[in-house]
Amino acid sequence: MNIEAFFKITYGLYIISSAFDDKLSGYVANTAFQVTADPPRFAISCSKNNYTVDIIRQSKAFAVSILKQDCSREIIGRFGYHSSADTDKFKDTKYITGRTGVPIVTDECIAWFECEVEQEITLDTHVIFIGRLVENELLDKDGDPLTYAWYHAVKKGVAPKNAPTYIKKEEEKKQEEKDKQMDTYTCDLCGYEYDPEEGDPDNGIPPGTPFEDLPDDWACPICGAGKEDFTRN
Repeated sequence: MNIEAFFKITYGLYIISSAFDDKLSGYVANTAFQVTADPPRFAISCSKNNYTVDIIRQSKAFAVSILKQDCSREIIGRFGYHSSADTDKFKDTKYITGRTGVPIVTDECIAWFECEVEQEITLDTHVIFIGRLVENELLDKDGDPLTYAWYHAVKKGVAPKNAPTYIKKEEEKKQEEKDKQMDTYTCDLCGYEYDPEEGDPDNGIPPGTPFEDLPDDWACPICGAGKEDFTRN
C-alpha cells in the first residue's frame, strides 16, 4: 500500500454541528460531500470516538459549514482538537439555530447546509450519516473554501487522530518504536533497574543502548541474572 497516494485525494474542511437536549456539539471534518441532486443529500463521516456521533444519532440532524480559506487557526483548533463533551465550542463562535434546532456555524465560513438524517452506515472506525437537505445559505459568494491540501501546505496543519484521513507518519512510528525500546527494565531477582539512557558502562554497554539491543549474554551487574529475568517497567 502506497500511503502517499492517499494524499492525492482532494478534500475540503468543514465544521459539522448538531444539538440535542440543549447540548451543542461540533467538530472539524474533511469528509462531507453531496451524494444526490434531486432531492439534495449530503454525507458526512464521523469517528465512533467523536462525541458528536451520539448527538447526531439523537437529534437526527446535522449542519455542514464550509470554512473559508483564510480562516483562523483558532477556529480550527477550537473545533478540531477539543471534545464537545467537556468544551463549549460555541461560546466564542458566531452561529445561528437552524430549522431542525441544530447550531449552524457562520463564523469564518462561506456557506452552510442543514440536513435531516435519513440513513446511517456503521463501519470499522467511523459512522457515515446521509442527510436530506433542509436549508442552506451562501454567506460569501466570492470567498474560497479551505481545502485539505491548503490546510497542510500553507497552514501547516495536521489531521486529528479521529479524522478518517489520519495516517501515522513514518517518523511517528519510528519514535513510538524508539520510546518502546527506551523503557527501563527491572531485575526480578535483585531489583536492579536497567536504564537505557545510562547503559552499563562498567560492562561495556554505552549510554543510549535499548534493553532489546543488549547482548544475549549480558547479565545483571548486581546478581548476574540473565535478560530473561528482567521485566519492562
